[in-house]
Amino acid sequence: MTMGFADFVLWLLMVLCFGGQHTLSGFIEMDCKESLGQYGQPSVVECEIKMAPEAKDDSVRIVVWKKGVSILLKFHDDQFDPTLPPGYSLEPSWNSKSLNVSLLIANTSVINHGNYSCFVMTESGTANKSASLHVTAKYKTPSIHTTTTNVGSPSRVTLTCRSEGGYPKGRLGWFVGTTGQEESAETVAEAMGNGLFSLSSKLTLSLGRDPSTYTCMVFNASGGKDSEASVVLPDHVQVAGIEQEPQAKDSDVAHRVVAPLVVIGSLIVGLLLFWVIRGRPCKRAPEAAEPEVLEAVETDQEQGNSQDPLIVTSEYQESNP
Repeated sequence: MTMGFADFVLWLLMVLCFGGQHTLSGFIEMDCKESLGQYGQPSVVECEIKMAPEAKDDSVRIVVWKKGVSILLKFHDDQFDPTLPPGYSLEPSWNSKSLNVSLLIANTSVINHGNYSCFVMTESGTANKSASLHVTAKYKTPSIHTTTTNVGSPSRVTLTCRSEGGYPKGRLGWFVGTTGQEESAETVAEAMGNGLFSLSSKLTLSLGRDPSTYTCMVFNASGGKDSEASVVLPDHVQVAGIEQEPQAKDSDVAHRVVAPLVVIGSLIVGLLLFWVIRGRPCKRAPEAAEPEVLEAVETDQEQGNSQDPLIVTSEYQESNP
């Protein structure tokens, strides 16, 4: 497609001005500032035209905003280019007599962070200037998760702190009690799908020490504190709702071992006694003596005979086969 004369002139002016970073005329200047933008909110990249007294009645002919090599906004021939990406504009009341050419960003995201350039042309000359936007996102209140390990003595607990949704990359810090002493722990930062960061940090401690409050603080890229969360570690193994029995004393362990052995031993002795008694033969009752023998014994006892009943019985049996 053949480039029109006006577009060619615009292209040539932009090459000269953006490449050389200087004004082609002393009648106009530009004043741009470093701007701050909040993620998910409207932002402004501030730039303003400064006119010399001789050019105070000039009209703005061209305004072009770029980020890198991408053109975000272009005003030319008294109209804005509708083919450029949406979401970028000048102030709503802007017209060719307005000197405020700040770029408005409707919904700030991570990709808006960085350097910009603004080119303007009036009836008296041209100027261009660099500008920057620093995008920030506040990290969410951190959460602390606890896990305990009973391997070895004493038991150990690991505190894991997590926070996400911040930008630029921040860090997590651990602090003990009211003294504010900081514990050494590494912060791991991972980029999320939207360009924001997720932070995590682990702190491993030995249980059994005095109860203490451990605080996880989230610091942004500028070093300021965004938020914090705390957890209290008691002197026994009970952490954030996770409870375990304290280590048993030696006497407790001996009692737990001896008691079952006593019960088992009693059962074994009882079973042995049962089988011994059951296996022993029962004594048979003596056979009833014959009536004649009994009568003889009774007669002898009545007569005062001191003879052994067994002998009497034998004699009686001999005489009465």
